[in-house]
Amino acid sequence: MEEEVYTIPLSSVIREYNLEELYLPDAAEKILICSPQVNRPGLPLVGFFDHFEKARLEIIGKVEYLYLKQLYDQERRASLEGFFAARPVGVIVTTGLEIFDEMQLMAQQYRVPLLRTGMKTSEFMAALISYLNVNLAPRITRHGVLVDVYGEGILLLGESGIGKSETAIELIKRGHRLIADDAVEIKRVSAKTLVGSAPEIIRHYVELRGIGVVDVCRLFGMGAVENTSRIDLVVKLEHWEQGKMYDRLGLDNETTDILGVGVPCITLPVSPGRNIAVVLEIAAMNHRQKLMGYNTAEEFNRRLLQQMGLAEEGGNPTPQ
Repeated sequence: MEEEVYTIPLSSVIREYNLEELYLPDAAEKILICSPQVNRPGLPLVGFFDHFEKARLEIIGKVEYLYLKQLYDQERRASLEGFFAARPVGVIVTTGLEIFDEMQLMAQQYRVPLLRTGMKTSEFMAALISYLNVNLAPRITRHGVLVDVYGEGILLLGESGIGKSETAIELIKRGHRLIADDAVEIKRVSAKTLVGSAPEIIRHYVELRGIGVVDVCRLFGMGAVENTSRIDLVVKLEHWEQGKMYDRLGLDNETTDILGVGVPCITLPVSPGRNIAVVLEIAAMNHRQKLMGYNTAEEFNRRLLQQMGLAEEGGNPTPQ
């Protein structure tokens, strides 16, 4: 199954970076960008077009400019004509560099958008690639709740009515933040990073059965909400099942696959009287502690094995 291709209009890029519009063949809203990759056209300017991808935005910086500047007029015209004839989706000149007459002419002849920015090339490329990766990232929508607990993005999953929204409200009351309730839009912005957000229409709202929809931002203030968050941990809530074996030491390192990214995952049984919000706070702190290099379960297991070894040898364990 082919991955769905997402697009954004060139107008979004222009607004984001305040680009100067030197030439646009059509309205910027109608020119669509579909590739998160950008390119510096060093080789195309000397006539090498193997593997040239016209869907990428082309960035002309000082190196390309100085190369073109040292060419004779006829050579520069031929170089730019070959480049613009390949019809890239757009060309952006950085560092506020002067636009060659031939460049403007070829952009108009081959109907290629020509833009300019005062930003330095490396700085602009890094920002643009990050922006495109987020806006063109593969995405899915999952039924669940996303909250930020001590800086850890926790995605709560579970069947309807199990208490995800109620748990989110309790966490908000305890000073944590809501990102999304009911529907979570998840984007893969890099090979290892997932970012979650709420659909615009339900952003900052929570549905509580028996009460209805509440506006978290108005009830608890701006500090209780966030628009986006990384997804660091997935917590699956399920009804407590008598006799089922649940992880009691924390040695199991379970992950769940979301868009090809393995995310650490734990399963929490829900039963009357169990404060899930407090448990999630501990889960968030424990997860952060693991990332910092200390695993409590492994340390406890090591000490237990050490004590058992001493007992078998008949020695007296040293108090610690």
